[in-house]
Amino acid sequence: MSVSKVYYTDMHTNSEINLPGKLDKLIRKAGMTDIDFKNKFAAIKIHFGELGNLAFLRPNYAKVVADIVKECGGKPFLTDCNTLYVGSRKNALDHLDTAYLNGFSPLQTGCHVIIGDGLKGTDEALVPVDGEYVKEAKIGRAIMDADVFISLTHFKGHESTGFGGALKNIGMGCGSRAGKMEQHNAGKPHVEQDICIGCGKCKKQCAHSAITIADRKSSINKDNCVGCGRCIGVCPVDAIVSDCDESNDILNRKIAEYSKAVLQDRSCFHISIAVDISPNCDCHNENDVPITPNVGMFASFDPVALDQACVDAVNRQNVIQGSVLSKKEDKFHDHFKNTHPDTNWEVCLDHAEKLGLGHREYELIKI
Repeated sequence: MSVSKVYYTDMHTNSEINLPGKLDKLIRKAGMTDIDFKNKFAAIKIHFGELGNLAFLRPNYAKVVADIVKECGGKPFLTDCNTLYVGSRKNALDHLDTAYLNGFSPLQTGCHVIIGDGLKGTDEALVPVDGEYVKEAKIGRAIMDADVFISLTHFKGHESTGFGGALKNIGMGCGSRAGKMEQHNAGKPHVEQDICIGCGKCKKQCAHSAITIADRKSSINKDNCVGCGRCIGVCPVDAIVSDCDESNDILNRKIAEYSKAVLQDRSCFHISIAVDISPNCDCHNENDVPITPNVGMFASFDPVALDQACVDAVNRQNVIQGSVLSKKEDKFHDHFKNTHPDTNWEVCLDHAEKLGLGHREYELIKI
């Protein structure tokens, strides 16, 4: 089995080099400039942070990546897809407002923001993947239209997958609303009857006659529903919600299969920054005390090796006293499993390795 190279730099600085400078040096050493960017569109997949959350990556890091792409003759854009849940990134307009409020404007990053799956999360490309769970992934169309794909990931904890790393950023993050539903559950939403106002917008949007209205309340026929998620996008009062009934292990495997759909057949590069390592996803509208100190920045052509290197590095850190993790029993000798005992992040990496996305064995090269 081949060993992938993962490049790493810590967060120490001096008068001669700052953190943006260290990131620039890291990704050049890791080989990103070897990619042919000339006159090509380059999608930089990042999480813009839910409003109220302050753990997301600062836009300064995105600028470093975008500047290198432009230096190499490429056309970079920052991107993410709309969320399945109700929040400040449910549609493209709210999502753009959130991105700009959190600092990801063209003036700050040097490139534009394009929401990958369109206004209501329904602009998707159907990508054959022939996985064990997913046969045809539903990926944001703008992301699939790009010639080159770069993931820029905030490495942190996650309540369903153990940690949120490169594969989570790629697989779940690039899924359209229907794609996110497919990963999270059997793909069938339901109506919260006490919230529904019976406006009928969901029924007009449904192409499969799955929605009926009686006594000014909508209902979804699960036999007719195909799980496209369009009704979630049009509901003005957020009365239609996803069941999220898939097991965490299956969720992790589906994320790996969606990652394959995004990455196959084009040039890709991956960067993860392990700072402000919050226990939960940046999709929360809050962030708790980090579970460990800041670790550093990592880069690789192999997203599986990158995730493995990041989790290994975090697990070598001491636990921050007062964090959620400090109150947990050290049952697994693994910071992420201890934080969320119902998760097993290894399932995703094992499945991704099986799919040919990379290798868990790696060589760490410090810059």
